[in-house]
Amino acid sequence: MAKIKARDLRGKKKEELLKQLDDLKVELSQLRVAKVTGGAASKLSKIRVVRKSIARVLTVINQTQKENLRKFYKVSPNFVLC
Repeated sequence: MAKIKARDLRGKKKEELLKQLDDLKVELSQLRVAKVTGGAASKLSKIRVVRKSIARVLTVINQTQKENLRKFYKVSPNFVLC
């Protein structure tokens, strides 16, 4: 899997992001098994890329949730969400 860009993730729906997150986690577990069994160097270097991609997906999910909360509570002037 190629490096995932955050701007591409922002256009996707939450269900698509969660599915992609599951796929990345499965791929990461397979790469870790390959690492233990003595896999190729290309697979070992791919672990870092997959981990960073998982972090990007989680970041986009959390940012959209936070933005939705901001919109929801924007009506109340006394509520502050940092």
